[in-house]
Amino acid sequence: MQDAILRIENFSKSYSKNKRAVDGLSLEVCAGDIYGFIGQNGAGKTTTLRAVTGVMDFTEGEIYVCGNSVRADPVACKSVTAYIPDNPDLYEFLTGIQYLNYIADVFAVSDQDRRARIEKYADMFRIRGDLGSLIGSYSHGMKQKLAVIGALLHEPKLFVLDEPFVGLDPEAAFRLKEVFKELCARGAAIFFSTHVLDVAEKLCNKIAIIKGGKLVAGGDIDRVRGDESLESVFLEVLEKNEG
Repeated sequence: MQDAILRIENFSKSYSKNKRAVDGLSLEVCAGDIYGFIGQNGAGKTTTLRAVTGVMDFTEGEIYVCGNSVRADPVACKSVTAYIPDNPDLYEFLTGIQYLNYIADVFAVSDQDRRARIEKYADMFRIRGDLGSLIGSYSHGMKQKLAVIGALLHEPKLFVLDEPFVGLDPEAAFRLKEVFKELCARGAAIFFSTHVLDVAEKLCNKIAIIKGGKLVAGGDIDRVRGDESLESVFLEVLEKNEG
């Protein structure tokens, strides 16, 4: 049986008394999983990701990362997690290399390891020549690439991303998919939200479909999809769960 890197148990989050952004969500992301989290705008995807990574607090349900409770032991969870939001807010007054060294310091990455990883990923995403420039001068795509590199420096066990392919050029998107596969081959897990069903269908081995804060389908992608396309299944599931 695979080890659960992320386990969400009956997680709920309300922003008001009358509206639950997420309602009783339970799922597991195991070592080696590339797990796609799909749904319409406002379905509860970002709320879930923010709770998983400790960015947002919650009181209903439990979330565990590598067996540690996000609420009871957030530092242990964050030490093995990397999170990239849909619009990374980086320190624009720093240069790219200053930002990466800062992130490496936060996670106590050794000088030798940080140098090797920065060189590897900066070359992979073709921004090595820009690391001496201020982040404020970067395009959105360059900021996204820098955020990805920073997230990879401590070799996370759980990589959480919100719409990670938005703003990336085709080559960078391809490289990121290759990184996903490399991480999972080493026993890590990927949990990411996306609106791009074609990407989820080709890349993920598991998916969850969320609507109105509730999980309406999930598990191995081949079982969820059956003989249909993921797009067809997604639309059918939404129609069946109207209201």
